[in-house]
Amino acid sequence: LKEENASLRSRINKLQLLSETQADKMRKLERKLEENKIKEEKEAQDLEAMVQHVEQNLQLMTKRAVKAENNATKLKQENALLQVELRNCRTENESLRSGQSASLAAVKNNAELALQNLLGVLNSSRSSIK
Repeated sequence: LKEENASLRSRINKLQLLSETQADKMRKLERKLEENKIKEEKEAQDLEAMVQHVEQNLQLMTKRAVKAENNATKLKQENALLQVELRNCRTENESLRSGQSASLAAVKNNAELALQNLLGVLNSSRSSIK
């Protein structure tokens, strides 16, 4: 009976030691699990912040693209008007050369002024496009 009691005590001690070891492992695993949860939450928050930043940049780029398209359309219209004005000036210049209008000096002056105005507007348009 004494041997059996000693054997049982020994077994109880071993089981208690095993239980304590397993409890320690479980506590460590629970801590690690909590650390991982915190880490995942932070990563999720960082990812969400990055997504929001990308969305803001996309909206800004879209606004810029729309503005650039509107500006390009405006410049194309202005260019078309200038082309018409240039044709009119050339026609006027031709008619003046053929002697249908004022003197050659006045015609030359008018054509030069028109050309200077056109060049100024074209240069302005090119600068705006760039």
